[in-house]
Amino acid sequence: MNLKVAPSDFEIYIPIAEWIEKNIKEWLFMQRPLFKKLSAPIDAVLNGLDSLFNYIPFPIVILIFAYFAFKTNGIRFAIFSSLALISIDLVDLWQEAMTTLAMIFTAVIFCMLIGIPLGIAASRSTLFETILRPILDIMQTIPSFVYLIPVVMLFGVGLVPGVVATIIFALPPIIRLTNLGIRQVGKGFKEAGASLGLNKFLILRKIEIPLAMKTIMAGVNQTLMLALSMVVIAALIGAGGLGLTVYVALGRLDIGGAVIGGTGIVILAIVLDRITQKIIPQDNIKSR
Repeated sequence: MNLKVAPSDFEIYIPIAEWIEKNIKEWLFMQRPLFKKLSAPIDAVLNGLDSLFNYIPFPIVILIFAYFAFKTNGIRFAIFSSLALISIDLVDLWQEAMTTLAMIFTAVIFCMLIGIPLGIAASRSTLFETILRPILDIMQTIPSFVYLIPVVMLFGVGLVPGVVATIIFALPPIIRLTNLGIRQVGKGFKEAGASLGLNKFLILRKIEIPLAMKTIMAGVNQTLMLALSMVVIAALIGAGGLGLTVYVALGRLDIGGAVIGGTGIVILAIVLDRITQKIIPQDNIKSR
């Protein structure tokens, strides 16, 4: 008789998954009330923007986008933006698009509030940048849907948890590029400011940030695009908007619904990307 022993019988098994399930999961659920309170500002901004965007008449929103499109990219892009946004309304997805827009703007606002100060701090301290860099690397390499697990445990489901997951996912670029932009400002500019009697805060506000603004806005643009890419994934935990339209349509094998929902996301991405790319005039950026 030949006895065969499976190689797996000799493998060492470390029950990490069971330990996490038993200890970390319970701890995360216990912290939910605290994190619900911490998410109150996000909830307030999100609900305010959602109500505002859905309250403003449809033609006014079109005119606002057309104005910024014209100022940044010219008449052709203004016409394209207007027609593209009108097409969203024609397929009866305007309310979902405005909810998506509120989610994106809320995520970008909080990414800027968190990311720009962290980027400035990293530009001031090499030690802090060294500590921050691997954290940002991990945030950018972890698959986006993995963020949903701790977010659901800490915040539950709905629009706000979806925005929280989007903030975490979209935060690294604005930190990195703010740090890069401040560090690229030439020493001569800072020395000139110091010779005029400016303190460190005024040098930062009047010299470094204006000169780094193009790079910072590139970070804002990348953050905006990452936030848009997270819209459909955030729908898995109950976030609404166009992402939910796509998710529900795919669940029902409704190809038409998925296509128009996805097209709406693409339209918003194109319009917002082109506007934010050129929102800082090139002639206002001085050579370093």
